[in-house]
Amino acid sequence: MANNIKNQEDILAKLNIYKLNEMQDEAISVIEKTTNTIILSPTGTGKTLAFLLPTLKLIDPENKDIQVLVLVPSRELAIQIEQVIREMGTGFKVNAVYGGRSMAKDKIEIKHTPSILIGTPGRISDHFANDRFSKESIKTLILDEFDKSLEVGFEYEMRGIINQLPNINKRILTSATQDAEIPDFVKLNKPTIINYLTGKKSKKLDIKIVASEAKNKNETLLNLLKHIGNKPGIIFCNLKSSIEHVSEFLSKNKIAHSSFSGGMEQRDRERSLIKFRNGSSQILLATDLAARGIDIPEMKYIIHYELPQRIEEFTHRNGRTARVDAKGTAYVLKWQKEILPDFIKGATNANISDKQKLKPVFWETLFVSGGRKDKISKGDLAGLFFKKGNLNKDQLGIIELKQDCAFVAVPVSETKRLVEDLNNVRLKNKKVRVFTI
Repeated sequence: MANNIKNQEDILAKLNIYKLNEMQDEAISVIEKTTNTIILSPTGTGKTLAFLLPTLKLIDPENKDIQVLVLVPSRELAIQIEQVIREMGTGFKVNAVYGGRSMAKDKIEIKHTPSILIGTPGRISDHFANDRFSKESIKTLILDEFDKSLEVGFEYEMRGIINQLPNINKRILTSATQDAEIPDFVKLNKPTIINYLTGKKSKKLDIKIVASEAKNKNETLLNLLKHIGNKPGIIFCNLKSSIEHVSEFLSKNKIAHSSFSGGMEQRDRERSLIKFRNGSSQILLATDLAARGIDIPEMKYIIHYELPQRIEEFTHRNGRTARVDAKGTAYVLKWQKEILPDFIKGATNANISDKQKLKPVFWETLFVSGGRKDKISKGDLAGLFFKKGNLNKDQLGIIELKQDCAFVAVPVSETKRLVEDLNNVRLKNKKVRVFTI
């Protein structure tokens, strides 16, 4: 295995990253030198890579037990980190475990013990309670988005997990929120704090108020979307019922969108993100679950369809735009009788009188029932769609490859023909099903 481990330059090249940002450079340097580190940096600034790169150097390839434990507050974040590590091509085995996933699948995968285990507190606590692997070699503990994973609801499980880790010698905590409390049981003695939250984003984020004469903001939302034009963005709602209401309205107006909320099945949530990432959906209609910890591109804008309840929600929603060096706009839809919370400051009134015609989306997503475990690569999939699907290079969109399946973006106009031509063909000696999601 040791021969497969790549150096940092090789890993970054594999990820198509050729220069780390200032926060990442500082974090890597600090983590390598110190025992306890806290990274505070806005959503989307690359904290995952900042803690993974130095952590990989700590893993002993000859040790067959778990050596790194990453605790996260959500399934999406667990999946995202696992995906990043796989794409790094390090040679180290990694597994993500979380609620909503088959326990039988967990048991099969962790029987071949990973070097890095990622999980939500409830699922990790279950594995710990049943002694499904040794904890003796876990020396690095990472709490990603620790302000969420250390909240009251998780505290009992987190305390129980950390108290069962006798040999931790390095702790790394990350957050996009300032001033979150860290309980004593984390044992974070004299941490070095890397803080990139102060004063850097406000200059690049415009906050604009869009007035709605009616309490039902749907028509105002439609006018705003026509003003913005065909650009991807996120519409944030407070409630699942609001998402259903707005989704029905967007569908009637033929605006391609995906929904994302805690009430959805994990599979449906993941597919919504895939369609949004590859351009099959123009809009992601979401609760605050999508404000952080999920892998989506940076947005030029986000929309607060409903006013956020707390400053933390407002901050994290806005963190989906105006990242690093880019500029972005957060639109706040406000019914004339609503009172803006005190934390919405520096906002100006938006003029959305100029409007564009919204064009239908170009892409649609196809499901392919073969993945990494079938030894299928992205190149194999591209070859299938070029040779047997008769697509040209410009007609093949983003390919997302999973362990047991893949998702491929293709032109809407070609979808029906491709399903007819490719369904039940053989790919790497496996007959694959192909259909639209």
